[in-house]
Amino acid sequence: MEDVLIVGAGPVGLMLACELSLAGARPTVLEKRTEPSELPKANGLGGQIVDLLDHRGLLGRFSAGSPFAGRAPGFPFGGVPLRFDGLDDIALRLLLIQQPRLERLLAERARELGVEVRWGREVLSLSQDEEGVTLDVAGDGTVRARYAVGCDGPRSLVREQAGIAFPGTTDDEGLTIGHFKADVKVFDSLEGDGLQPGWNRTPHGRVLLTSLHDGVLVAGVRERGGLPDGPVTLEGFRSAVRRVLGRDVPLGEPIWMSSTATQARLAERYRAGRVFLAGDAAHLFPAGGSALNVGMTDAANLGWKLAAALRGRAPAGLLDTYEAERRPVGERTLLQTRAQAAIDRAEGEDGAALRELLAEVFAFEQPARHLAGLLHDAGARYGSGDHPLTGRFVPDLVLDDGRRVAELMPAGRPVLLDLGGGAGRPGDVGGGAGGGAGVLDDEWIEVVRARCDDPPADALLIRPDGYVAWAGSGDMTGLAAAVTSWFTP
Repeated sequence: MEDVLIVGAGPVGLMLACELSLAGARPTVLEKRTEPSELPKANGLGGQIVDLLDHRGLLGRFSAGSPFAGRAPGFPFGGVPLRFDGLDDIALRLLLIQQPRLERLLAERARELGVEVRWGREVLSLSQDEEGVTLDVAGDGTVRARYAVGCDGPRSLVREQAGIAFPGTTDDEGLTIGHFKADVKVFDSLEGDGLQPGWNRTPHGRVLLTSLHDGVLVAGVRERGGLPDGPVTLEGFRSAVRRVLGRDVPLGEPIWMSSTATQARLAERYRAGRVFLAGDAAHLFPAGGSALNVGMTDAANLGWKLAAALRGRAPAGLLDTYEAERRPVGERTLLQTRAQAAIDRAEGEDGAALRELLAEVFAFEQPARHLAGLLHDAGARYGSGDHPLTGRFVPDLVLDDGRRVAELMPAGRPVLLDLGGGAGRPGDVGGGAGGGAGVLDDEWIEVVRARCDDPPADALLIRPDGYVAWAGSGDMTGLAAAVTSWFTP
């Protein structure tokens, strides 16, 4: 019997496979495509997933050659410019990387960790019992696993077969989008025609004209009505541009073109027995910039917990915390992306007035900080505790030996960071409370003793996904309970 079968070899499925393998599980990825896609459906990462790549020691590899990697200078929130000038301490970071390169790098990392990706393996049906999950797979026949995870996108067969509802709405606007080979001077001619980089609005819809990479024009058309029948053609794309702008635009040779209808949906559950959902199988957001961040951090949350269950290290109820922690993040992200979509859709003088006034509001520091936080991690706090860091993503402290906290996390293990409170001494754990002392000698939890300037706590117990399970100053009361709650069966 397999450990975990992951259905879908997109960024979320590959990220989950890497996280499971780091934590000692043996995942197998099933992908119905016969080979990786070269379609740049996404053009970058933004938010906490950039910090997670840093924690895994992968950020340098993934950012090599990127047009931009670093603190976000701004973000288009519902078509309104959101600027972070002077806010050097916000957490939101961006990494421009097209989806084909992202998937290649994740697949490369998965191979390094011994993960098997089986291409051309379409899942035809799924059932489960108390012992495991059975999948009928084209090319493999019947395959059994202890758990299965659907990372198979908006039309998830895993979600459907598990009986999980996917309520929400589909926008009545269609989006036709494409990448075209273009000379950079194309933007000079566009501006001469009264067009501008970004979204151009008319009473008939909106046309996007931008570039994220040299020599590539990104164009998109939003208009009401049905989507085109069949594949998008260059002439069909040009016709859509003419309908909205009333003129032609020199698009250039197409690299790829596609059409879609924006959806806003959230799975009623993220778990049904031994079946889990992550990424677009669990949530669809009606505005761009959040899907990969939320989906790939879903994977980071689920991976270590599922591996702990497989290795007999999971406390009671640990697997239930995946839905309890991640579905509220999906809800919160759905809220802000619905707001973005509504702002962007507002038409005529009323819409222009709304966006102009919001631009004035967004120029103030506190609204800008609040929205940056929503975009970064949806304000996620897992649980609560006496210390303000408990349940939050660990700050990237610089230790006295020159290391950053991120450099303690590449192995995907829990870390007890003793900053002077004596937390690394087994006899001191929880003031001698039962059940906690021995686990700090276990291979699962790494103890790091260090110092730093202005430590936020005497000790931090950090989960593999970077969240603080416990923080304390003074005595170590509560540490044993936290170790037992998260890491001791």
